Amino acid sequence: MNEILYFGENNLGFCFKNEPYKITKPIQLKFENENRNENKNENENENENEKQIKQIASSYLSTIFLFENGKAIEYLKHSNQNPKKIQIENIQKVTSNFDNKAILTIEGNVFAKGRDINPKNPKEFINISSLIEDTKDRVIQDIVSGARSFYLLTSNQNVYGIGSNQYGQLGLDSETLKQTEKPILMMKNVSKIFSGNSSSSVFLLNSNQELFGCGWNYYSQLGLGESRKEEKIQKLTKIQNIPKGKIIDIQCGYKHSVMLIENENENENSKRKFYSCGDYQLNGLGQNEDENTDKFTEIKSSLFENDNILDFSVGTVHTLILTSKPKLIGFGDNDFGQLGTGDTENQRIPIQIELPKLRFNENISNYHISCGYWNNSFLYYSPSLSNLEEDLIKLFRRKEFCDISFKIENGEIIEAHKLILKYRLNQNQNDIEKLKEIISKKSIKESNQIFEMIYSNRIINPKLYSEIKEIINSNEKIEETMKRIYLNENENEKDFIIERKEKQYKFPKLILIMRSELYRGMFLSVTDDTSNKVTDYSELSNKSFQIFEYWIYSNQIKNKIQITQEIINEIKFGIDYFQLNETNPNLFDLLINKFKN
Repeated sequence: MNEILYFGENNLGFCFKNEPYKITKPIQLKFENENRNENKNENENENENEKQIKQIASSYLSTIFLFENGKAIEYLKHSNQNPKKIQIENIQKVTSNFDNKAILTIEGNVFAKGRDINPKNPKEFINISSLIEDTKDRVIQDIVSGARSFYLLTSNQNVYGIGSNQYGQLGLDSETLKQTEKPILMMKNVSKIFSGNSSSSVFLLNSNQELFGCGWNYYSQLGLGESRKEEKIQKLTKIQNIPKGKIIDIQCGYKHSVMLIENENENENSKRKFYSCGDYQLNGLGQNEDENTDKFTEIKSSLFENDNILDFSVGTVHTLILTSKPKLIGFGDNDFGQLGTGDTENQRIPIQIELPKLRFNENISNYHISCGYWNNSFLYYSPSLSNLEEDLIKLFRRKEFCDISFKIENGEIIEAHKLILKYRLNQNQNDIEKLKEIISKKSIKESNQIFEMIYSNRIINPKLYSEIKEIINSNEKIEETMKRIYLNENENEKDFIIERKEKQYKFPKLILIMRSELYRGMFLSVTDDTSNKVTDYSELSNKSFQIFEYWIYSNQIKNKIQITQEIINEIKFGIDYFQLNETNPNLFDLLINKFKN
């Protein structure tokens, strides 16, 4: 079950009937879903999934709860009415802003509603991804909310914007285009989108780790520096003088932005640092100086010393940070008690917030902060999938390298990856044909559930699982499957070469896409070169490269490798070079522990 702490403006009148308008200290949210399955014949697993909250999205007018089973409900602000069920299923992400909501489904469709999306009928969800002119860009990988706009990242790594363009936040002249009801292409080859549900600014990070921004900049919230203080930046502009290191996240408030940078050259507990820019008056910025910061400036506090930063979230005018000690740290406006300090005094520099005793204290890394406009939810995610399973599910939703097709009951086609299926099934040639026969009688929803069970080795739907359990190798862990691919002697399935000195290593591109941001950007970029690219990794010793090779497949350290200080130094370089996806446990942490022992 989830554990949820809530504080700030009491928007959830239905849940907190006897609580004050301002909840100034974190309190337990005893969540009960009033819209649970009415059909008593539904299986118990479905009911249990509906208790598990996956995400909370809080905006100015409402709060949306997304459940593990892909369903969502919405509470209206200050309302004592029952929550309203959102009539869309297979949801993987929800996001909302002032008066608009958007839903991303596991099929890659985005449904949105609101005055800035569909002014003629603002209460009706429409499929905005289907409005993208380029049909190849209609599979959406991620959605991010601005104050009155949404940004869509496609599976081709292109970004589209829709909604308000009052401040140029869609990257176009606001006098020419004040608003759009169709997604417009903003930028190609993008790896991440950063904004906030009360922000009219947006940042886009391209595949070369270059950062661009546009939108409202009256308070220097784009961090462009002294020379760029225009009220509107209506064209995507490169952000210069960014602190050294890898950009982990940027979150934007109404008048400020906060950036998290990771520098591998720093000590383990100080390699992540915060930087902020914008208006100090309400937001605090975490800075001592009583003046606006026109470029990203480090937030310095003794509260961050010898501590690892796990998560952070930015509200309209406040910021909350979670560290591994564990500590909850906050700064900014506190008029509604959203800093959880027990009072309503604003805090311009970071302060520690007292947390009640947590039920899952030993798993603090499984907690997540979600800031709304003037409230917060501190949510415990019950871990369900391993890192490799998560990566496989994400890979299943990418269509670029799908090479096997299945026809479902209505004649539509659903695609998958033959290499993954080969190693997840029993390696019997007839199993593929049996799977095709099963899928041919299923809906798109049931077909997706079947593939997610095959890819993740998790029972999502017991009824469907009973139909495929004869063909799926359900006793084998995902890590073992990946190691079988690693040890596979069939070189024809390994279609990318990494060359080191005189030796060549072959990998399947699918595996590299799944585990490394470097190769994801390389393989999914738009290029005329379709040949196998060869890369030289002469900086790494044979032992270090073997560690990386084994980790990419298994998320484990290979046994019987003696760890030395030289190897640790090489791994620090290699993690940054490979841009390995962040995992828990972390490769570097495991190496340090093994070295110490």
